[in-house]
Amino acid sequence: MTDSILESTKKVLGIDEAYTVYDPDITMFINATFSTLHQLGIGPVAGFAILDAAETWDDFIGTDLRLNSVRTYVFLRVRLLFDPPATSFAIGAMKEQIQELEWRLNVVREGDSWADPVPLVNNPIV
Repeated sequence: MTDSILESTKKVLGIDEAYTVYDPDITMFINATFSTLHQLGIGPVAGFAILDAAETWDDFIGTDLRLNSVRTYVFLRVRLLFDPPATSFAIGAMKEQIQELEWRLNVVREGDSWADPVPLVNNPIV
């Protein structure tokens, strides 16, 4: 499997890497997914976007093996946006998998940098 974000996503979509007609569309959907991951606290602090096939998964998640599910998350989100399944059952299953991956990625992120949403200074309960 290629380490290029764009090429590996195209492979999962069933598109040959030499066929570049849909590259701008797929790139747009990948970048939208990276924006969502950034809001979840996953990825580089400054955000991340791809321009072409040069950017790799290591550029985004580094060597943190706990974030391997990021690839699956990106693939599912892009597939749902670019080429959704024909049945509502398949769409529902994909959406459930996406939600589970978001939850699991959030658990990893909270384990690294959890912040109390109600600081003690402003907490009227204390």
